[in-house]
Amino acid sequence: MLYVDTPTPQDIARLNAAREGICISIYVPTTPLTQKIGEARLKFRHLISEAAGQAKAAGHDKREVGLAEIGLLDLADDDNFWRVQANSLAVFATPSGVTSFRLANKLEASTEVADRFHLLPLMRAVTFPHEAFVLALSENGVRLVQVFSDMPAKKVKVPGLPKDAASHAGKTTINDKSAFTRIHGEEGQRIRHLSYLRAIDAALRPILAGRETPLIVAAVDPLAHLYPHVNTYHRMASEQIRVSPDAVKDNELARLSIPVLDSVYAEDLSRAAQVFEQHSSSGRTATDLTDVARAATYGAVDTLFADMNDTRPGLIDDKGQVSFAEADTADNYRLVDEVARRVIVNGGKVFAVRAGEVPGGRSVGAILRYPV
Repeated sequence: MLYVDTPTPQDIARLNAAREGICISIYVPTTPLTQKIGEARLKFRHLISEAAGQAKAAGHDKREVGLAEIGLLDLADDDNFWRVQANSLAVFATPSGVTSFRLANKLEASTEVADRFHLLPLMRAVTFPHEAFVLALSENGVRLVQVFSDMPAKKVKVPGLPKDAASHAGKTTINDKSAFTRIHGEEGQRIRHLSYLRAIDAALRPILAGRETPLIVAAVDPLAHLYPHVNTYHRMASEQIRVSPDAVKDNELARLSIPVLDSVYAEDLSRAAQVFEQHSSSGRTATDLTDVARAATYGAVDTLFADMNDTRPGLIDDKGQVSFAEADTADNYRLVDEVARRVIVNGGKVFAVRAGEVPGGRSVGAILRYPV
């Protein structure tokens, strides 16, 4: 099991707003296998030393640097903390405190010292869905299961949910092949199935209303084929878990949902990239970092695709003017990270992606609210 502390939008906003003389951001690959965590702890200690060296080289107060370093070393020494890990660890430290998140994403090791935190890799954890509803569906019964990356799956109580297909139809079985009823044979089965599925969809509406959580159907044909025809929830995954859920436990459904969530993320990214292409001809996109920085500063960016591994350092002034730096030091910050921060502050959406996923082939790609 992965022990994950998925950051909330409020966490991102709080870290995004932080401004202190010393803000240390550390990312390190980890493992949920306790017996193999020693290498990650050693790497974390190395990154702490590297961050302290950057801060001292920039002339920061030694006492302030020491306080931040002590907080990080306390975390490095916490055996209980290191016993329960996921695939990556993100740690953010100032002289006044340390915040950490255990992440399901596999991130590269890095350290950054500036007057603000380096958050793009953390945003990857928010960009990618780590929670879903699984609709476990068969003629014999139906249940809604909420699955998470950081907790056991749990069954959701749904008022009005049919018990099974036969009782919904008021029969002992829906497999009645008799030709002496008005609705009989395969046509009758299909009609009863659809009625059963419509009742399920109706019961789910109050539970799913206003949500963005993906809904994954776990079923076999004919119900797996028919349910999309009656579904009214806008976030139903196009890919399904093709098993009969009658004998499958909830935690196994959670495991089987992981590749489906991968496809949901890929579809979301693909749709956003299509919107980018549609707006390219009307002057409502930008791919040059200097242009995107200026647009982000003035609130003109609706959606940003940002390469979370772009490390180019520098500064961006209040008018969005970019100054590139020759080296990454504690006197500057990662430019793409700062562009993403400004997009969020102005109500835009950020896709923290890898290099090959940015439309336009650059380190940033922006869909603009209006031409600039």
